[in-house]
Amino acid sequence: MRRALPALTLCALPLLASAPTAHSASAAPARALAPADQVGLRAPLPLYEAIDRLPVAPEHRDGYRRDLYKHWNRGLNPTDGCDTRREVILSEAVVAPQVAAGCKLTGGSWRSAYDDVIVTDAARLDVDHFIPLAEVYDSERTPWSAARREAYANDQDSPDTLIAVSAASNRSKGDKDPAEWLPSDGSYHCTYAATWVATKLRWDLAVDEAERQALLGLAEDCPTTTVAYESAA
Repeated sequence: MRRALPALTLCALPLLASAPTAHSASAAPARALAPADQVGLRAPLPLYEAIDRLPVAPEHRDGYRRDLYKHWNRGLNPTDGCDTRREVILSEAVVAPQVAAGCKLTGGSWRSAYDDVIVTDAARLDVDHFIPLAEVYDSERTPWSAARREAYANDQDSPDTLIAVSAASNRSKGDKDPAEWLPSDGSYHCTYAATWVATKLRWDLAVDEAERQALLGLAEDCPTTTVAYESAA
């Protein structure tokens, strides 16, 4: 499912406001799922079952460099002057900002899901890779090509891979998995677990045993949460 981008208007006129993109599938999802028989889209699974589909393997950090995952690229619209980061920020605005030449953003507001904070300055947002890049490297079942790594690092074909959150919450998370870090907003934990699992399934990434146990513990508290995902090409 491709992330929809609002049309850009330079300087004078604000963008049309758009609703924030949801990052989970649960008993009462905020976004409508496409039909389960759509090509590539998997029918929603109970969170427990989705976790059981994740391969388990030790992590392997040796050789990791952040620049192995090229980001940010020119985004979905290479002619709009906005890179992937800014396109995600625009798509998730609760109140749309004005967009000036060079994709300079002013005004607008966003809700940071990790800490339930309203952010009114785009410069105070980070666009987080839901599975941090170091964690992706740890979890690749076989070494990825440079093209696949770039595709993950800029993935807007799923609403789950990238998320705009407060810089403070993203720095707190760092490259930690759910065994080491959870959002400070406890009401988001079920969504966080579902999105983490969906993204790992989408990109065929493994989990280590501590991570798996943490996810299973979350699933105990999220009995109605479901997971839907579309496999990456």
